[in-house]
Amino acid sequence: TSRHTRLGILNNPSSKIKEDSTAIARGILTAFLTQNNSNLRGFLSKLTKEETAKSLAAGTKIVKFFVQGMDGDTFEKKYNTLGLDIIKTHQMFCQEVLKLLPGQMAVISNGR
Repeated sequence: TSRHTRLGILNNPSSKIKEDSTAIARGILTAFLTQNNSNLRGFLSKLTKEETAKSLAAGTKIVKFFVQGMDGDTFEKKYNTLGLDIIKTHQMFCQEVLKLLPGQMAVISNGR
């Protein structure tokens, strides 16, 4: 959130929800919950790159992508306890309420 914008993320995966296939989604959610705006922006920039996704899929730990100034301890505690239920809830909301197909993307806007 800033004076000008507010951003939220809902996950609508197309594949089966498993711990190893949700590293980026869980990382993004955890960052939103634990980091301030300046650290969040830098971390999300790193996390959303294709080479990061490939690296995480190959087994690299998410801590490798932390940016300077992040509260790493708080992030790690939340990331390791986040679980998959929140992503399943997002998926259900996207498909049942927003009527999106699995994996389908959308932008939802709501002015302040």
